[in-house]
Amino acid sequence: MSLQRKMSQELQDKTLFEKARTYAYTYINDIHEMDVFPSSESLENLKAFDEPLPTEAGSALAVLDQLNQFGGPATIAQTGGRYFGFVNGGAVPAALGVKWLADVWDQCGGLYLTSPINAKLESVCENWLQEIFGLPRDTVAGFVSGTSMANLCGLAAARYRLLKNQGWDINEQGLNGAPAIRILAHEQVHASVKKTLAMLGFGRANIEWIPSDEQGRIVVEALPPLDNTCLVLLQAGNVNTGAYDNFDSVCDQAKLAGAWVHIDGAFGLWAAAVQELKYLTKGFEKADSWAVDGHKTLNTPYDSGIILCRHQEALISALQATGEYLVFSEQRDPLLYTPELSKRSRAIELWATLKYLGKAGVDEMILGFHQRAKQLEQGLAKLGFDILNEVVFNQVLVRFEDDARTKQVIDYVQRSGEAWIGPSSWNGKVVIRISVCSWVTTEEDIRKTLSVFEQATSLPR
Repeated sequence: MSLQRKMSQELQDKTLFEKARTYAYTYINDIHEMDVFPSSESLENLKAFDEPLPTEAGSALAVLDQLNQFGGPATIAQTGGRYFGFVNGGAVPAALGVKWLADVWDQCGGLYLTSPINAKLESVCENWLQEIFGLPRDTVAGFVSGTSMANLCGLAAARYRLLKNQGWDINEQGLNGAPAIRILAHEQVHASVKKTLAMLGFGRANIEWIPSDEQGRIVVEALPPLDNTCLVLLQAGNVNTGAYDNFDSVCDQAKLAGAWVHIDGAFGLWAAAVQELKYLTKGFEKADSWAVDGHKTLNTPYDSGIILCRHQEALISALQATGEYLVFSEQRDPLLYTPELSKRSRAIELWATLKYLGKAGVDEMILGFHQRAKQLEQGLAKLGFDILNEVVFNQVLVRFEDDARTKQVIDYVQRSGEAWIGPSSWNGKVVIRISVCSWVTTEEDIRKTLSVFEQATSLPR
């Protein structure tokens, strides 16, 4: 039997897909009983994938069975309620179901002509995001893999505009001999921003570092005079403390000077969509570009990042793409707003998430993260942990006695399988960083997690 006929039969008889559905349902049903981080045995069993590349086409069912048997137990249970490590959100059921369907569609989302539905839903999401964040109506959106790529897009647009301010066209003249751009960032800028600056040709030596306060917020008084060659980098949600920069004051200064302000808001920008928390982002709408994730706080399936920019011409010019074979339409052509030509149609599940939740659902879900974080803060304080941050959103930063004891707690909780937390460093000391960002997390999940912490504090030194 030819390979083409074999694969056609696999599509037609649906056995493969029915079995995949069964495995998926079992995973969903068992998620709350799984080890939050894979056990040593599950990790050891990954050796089952160490095999020579087959010489002949095999069985699709065998491929699926192997992945389920050895891959499933080695996953992180981040769609459960007790994963508090990296800021990895859960997955809203409506969006997960839509993603299953969209995966079968397998749309290439670069052009309107390669996926009209993706192009349409990108336009819809762009409008909804303007509304839910309260951004200017001329703000455009690009849908990328995550905030790292969104930061790249925003800073590329800034580079294009700031050089234009000095009579330099980077697309024609390149970087060699280009005028200087002043980059101002505070000491707590995220690692992805530093990486992005390096990728765009700006080394660390070119950054004018501004001090941060005890919560990791920019010290506004230390900001030097700005001009129209300046790129100012701010943060909505410090990765350790969850703290927010003073957008209102910095943006006002930048606007008067003609500087560009970019806000890295991977998980924290969503506070702007919550009535009780939006005070944290006061003035953020005055910036020029914003980077944010859907797959963190909004709980879309992976991957889902968004670049928002109020200067359409600068964004499109920075991410320009031309080619004889590229056929642009009178509709939205998504590749104009991202670095990718071929890209996943991730706006489909972003649309599904926003459509399902609505404004009230977004508010309720995200406020719930803050409420569970406050529950953790109060419980850990009672257990004798030092709370190192103002818990303004979903991040809780704690320490237990000293570095050695803190490491002991981290190791115990991680090995327990009951919860997973991340280590970090703050002011030169070992700390525990806890991120609450899944819709699944309940008050009972927090109580169970606190119980594991209590057990850890009882360990002998």
